[in-house]
Amino acid sequence: MTPNELRQKYLNFFQKNGHAIVPSSPLVPDNDPTTLFTGSGMQPMVPYLLGQKHQLGTRIVDSQKCFRSQDIEEVGDNRHTTFFEMLGNWSLGDYFKKEQLTWFFTFLTDKTDGMGLDPNRLFVTVFRGAPEIDVPKDTESVEIWKQLFKEKNIEAQDVDFAEKDGMKDGRIFYYDAKKNWWSRAGVPSNMPVGEPGGPDSEVFYDFGVELKLHENSQFKDEPCHVNCDCGRFMEIGNSVFMEYVKTDNGFEKLSKPNVDFGGGLERILAPANNEIDVFRTDAFQPIVKVIEKISGVTYGDDEVHTRSFRVISDHMRAAVMLASDGIFPSNKAQGYFSRRLVRRSIRYAKMIGIENPFVAEIVKAVSSIYAEPYPEVSRQVEQISRVLEEEESKFQRALEKGMREIEKVGELNAQVAFQLYETYGFPFELTQEIAKEKNVELTEIDFNAEKTKHAEQSRSASVGMFKGGLQDHSEQTTKYHTATHLLHAALRKVLGTHVQQKGSNITGERLRFDFSHPQAMTEEEKKQVEDQINEWVAQDLPVTKQVMKKEDALKLGAIAFFIEKYPDEVSVYTVGKDVDDDWVSKEFCGGPHVEHTGQIGQLKIQKEQAVSAGVRRIYLV
Repeated sequence: MTPNELRQKYLNFFQKNGHAIVPSSPLVPDNDPTTLFTGSGMQPMVPYLLGQKHQLGTRIVDSQKCFRSQDIEEVGDNRHTTFFEMLGNWSLGDYFKKEQLTWFFTFLTDKTDGMGLDPNRLFVTVFRGAPEIDVPKDTESVEIWKQLFKEKNIEAQDVDFAEKDGMKDGRIFYYDAKKNWWSRAGVPSNMPVGEPGGPDSEVFYDFGVELKLHENSQFKDEPCHVNCDCGRFMEIGNSVFMEYVKTDNGFEKLSKPNVDFGGGLERILAPANNEIDVFRTDAFQPIVKVIEKISGVTYGDDEVHTRSFRVISDHMRAAVMLASDGIFPSNKAQGYFSRRLVRRSIRYAKMIGIENPFVAEIVKAVSSIYAEPYPEVSRQVEQISRVLEEEESKFQRALEKGMREIEKVGELNAQVAFQLYETYGFPFELTQEIAKEKNVELTEIDFNAEKTKHAEQSRSASVGMFKGGLQDHSEQTTKYHTATHLLHAALRKVLGTHVQQKGSNITGERLRFDFSHPQAMTEEEKKQVEDQINEWVAQDLPVTKQVMKKEDALKLGAIAFFIEKYPDEVSVYTVGKDVDDDWVSKEFCGGPHVEHTGQIGQLKIQKEQAVSAGVRRIYLV
């Protein structure tokens, strides 16, 4: 089964059960300064989970692109990835536990409309309860699961799980909040006020006890359980029952409970192909084959090489998908992670003997994987290749600088090794090899201690960044949101219609806008843009919202880049005296807006700079 077949089968299954299909949101949340990336399928759905009505109804299904920067160091095993697709379905105050668990179980096991997986290989976890926050044990889900397994002639025993006891012939296991409570902030005590969450029920696929008992397994003498790291079990789906919201007075029940299901496409694809390694599925194989061709090394021939293949495959796939949503390598914010992905890929490529440029070939492979669901990748393949090749070249030069820096220092130690890594992206393994030649021992333990110290300092510096990921709809950000449309229109008027929005970020202090343009703006061009925006503000033009069919909006001249991300019915905001004949801006948009441009007030261009090849960034205050 291919990724495209799985994605479509899932969407079709839930569409038959009354769900409206919505397209994936971008990897960078629209106008949400509280979080860097879309890291879960539910993130774009937060307003609706908290009560806002969705224009397509109460049953929604999608496949959402996600990126988790915190998982970069985890990549290298058979299942962890930074970029992934999350298959998701939601009940917004509609159905609840019985329907959700039944549908997902049916999708996994049905041989016609579903995956046709063997139900004997499915195991389940549920929430043990938390008396300290007055949330009971989830016995309701247990009874539903028992009945579903019974219909497959399987007696499902529930176990109040403890690791030391092992499986105890169980199929349904109770776990505490660390495992079976879901919110974006984790356990209940970490949740900010206003954050929704609730108990969940996870489904695991059993690849076979022989993996656990293999003579090379470090886990062969330990008690077995579904959350073990031995590789035998893989989590393939999680049904979150959003019943609660954290308030100043503790946890309160939502007026209407919701269902938030998420299942990693790549993880479900593995058992669908009876393949324990997600990198052996078609979600990665086109990339793996390119690496094999360039390196002359065969995937899986030894453990070190296999890890390198996985890191390169994951990181380059993620870097390309970030680029397709306007995130290119830089030293700030989201761009920092893009740069880190590319540079780690080059580092691991050297470990399997790749010395020559290779990035462009992998970009093409990634483009081929996503040509059908995300055609914007193919449309931008030349630009993405050009920018990532430039980063590849920069890093090669950085490696040379690192070598020169090593020659300057008197003594190599863990602190110097980390500074080289942080400043130049210089691989620790190279520093370690050079230190060995100088009869200096550098241990990974000391190096990681320096990394941990730096990470703790960084975390302290960024306290307050996370506020639950809830979109900021304050008065000032609403003004800036509408100003984005005026800025876009003014840039296209002054510079030309080749200008396309490549991203935006709004805070209460400023508006940041990325756009396609081949060179720096002149002072005269910046003045023309600023004067034009303020002229439209002074005219106090009305801002009108219309909801219409996507094709009708396009016929009326509405602008929409990455058109595939929008549903069939869209919101169109028009700035102008007449929505049909006398307007200055008409764009697809889902955010908050002022009613008249005069409410925005005078605006000033603070600065304009390069982001990457062919992409500029402008700040407006």
